[in-house]
Amino acid sequence: MNPFLLISLLYITTSLSAAAQVPNPENWLSFRGNAQLTGVSPATIVPPLKLLWSFKTDDAIKSSPVIYNSTIFIGSNDGFLYAVSSTGTLKWKFNAGSSIEAPPLVLDNMVFVGSLEGVVFAINAGTGKLKWKYVTEGQISGSCNWTLGPDLKQKRLLFGSYDYFLHCVDAATGKLLWKYESGNYINGAACVSGKKAVFGGCDGILHIINTLNGKASGSINVGTYIPASTAVSGDLAFFGNYDGVFYCVDMKLKKIKWKTEGGGPFLASPAISGKRVITGSQNKTLYCYDAGTGKMLWKFKALNKIDASPVITGNSVVVASADGRLRFIDIATGTETWKFEVGSAISGTPAVTSKMIVVAAEDGKIYAFGPK
Repeated sequence: MNPFLLISLLYITTSLSAAAQVPNPENWLSFRGNAQLTGVSPATIVPPLKLLWSFKTDDAIKSSPVIYNSTIFIGSNDGFLYAVSSTGTLKWKFNAGSSIEAPPLVLDNMVFVGSLEGVVFAINAGTGKLKWKYVTEGQISGSCNWTLGPDLKQKRLLFGSYDYFLHCVDAATGKLLWKYESGNYINGAACVSGKKAVFGGCDGILHIINTLNGKASGSINVGTYIPASTAVSGDLAFFGNYDGVFYCVDMKLKKIKWKTEGGGPFLASPAISGKRVITGSQNKTLYCYDAGTGKMLWKFKALNKIDASPVITGNSVVVASADGRLRFIDIATGTETWKFEVGSAISGTPAVTSKMIVVAAEDGKIYAFGPK
C-alpha cells in the first residue's frame, strides 16, 4: 500500500476512535452520548422503573444531565452547575453567574459547560473548582463537543454561540485555536465525525467544517432555522428545521438525499440506530423514519410538544415531553411500553445508563429512575 495512503487511513481511524470516549454503560458523558450525537446509550435498561429520588434546584431546568462515575452534572436557570450523587445528595455546586441551559460535557475528569452570558467554564469534576473560562460575545445554548488536534494528542472543544461563531479552543487551557463565522445564532451542538464538524443554525445552513483548521468544506442551504443539533451516521447527516421539514444530507455528495415535510418545528435532535432515525417535534409527535429512504415507519403522539431529544437503549426509545411524562417506546412498533408523569414540562434530554435514567424538569427538579 502507498505509505501516504496508509498514514491517512491510520489518521482517520485513530481520529474516529479517539473522538468518541470509550463506551461505558454506567456513564453518560455528553448531551447525546457520543461525538456523532446519535443519542444511543451503550446500556440497556428495561422498564418498569421506579422513582429513586428527586433533587430540587432554585429555578427551572432546561439543561440536560450527564453522568460520570456515579455523579450527575446539570445546569439550572438559577445560575449554578450542580454535581449530585447517585443517591440524590449534593456534592458541590458552581456559580456560573447566569442561567445554564446548555448540557455539560465530561472529558478527562473535567466538566465543560456554557452559560447564557456566553461563557464556557472548565470545572474539575471532583472538586467543583474552576480551571479556566472562555468568553464569547453571545449566549451559549448548545453543549460543547470535542475532537483531536493534528498530533492526535491535543483535545479540542467545539461550541457555538449567539455571536454567530463556532469556537474551537484547547481543552486543557481554554486558548482559542480558531473560530468559524456562520450567518446567525447557533443554538445546537456541533457534531464531530472524523475530521468534520457539522452544525446548523438560524442562518438556515448546514455547515461542514474541517476540525483541524476551521475552514468550510461544504454547506447545504435549507432556507430556515435549524434550531437543534445534527446527528451523523457515516456520510449521512440528519436534522430538522423550524418549518417542520426533516432532512437527510449526503455530506460526501453535498446534497439532500431525502426530506419529509408536514412536521412541526423540530427543536429535538434525532437519534439514529441502524436503519431507524427517530426525532420529536413541537407538533407533539415522535417520528421514526427509515434512514435510507425517509419513509415513515411509525409515529407516536404525546399530549404536548416534544423538545427533548430521544435516546435509544436496547429495543426502546426513551423520550420526555412538555406534557411532563417520561416514556419508553418500542423501537420496532412505536408502542408505548411504560410512562411516568413528573408533573412539570420536560425539555432536556434524559441521561441513560445501566443503573438509572436521569431527567430534569421545568419545576427545577432532577429526577432519577431505576429498575423496580
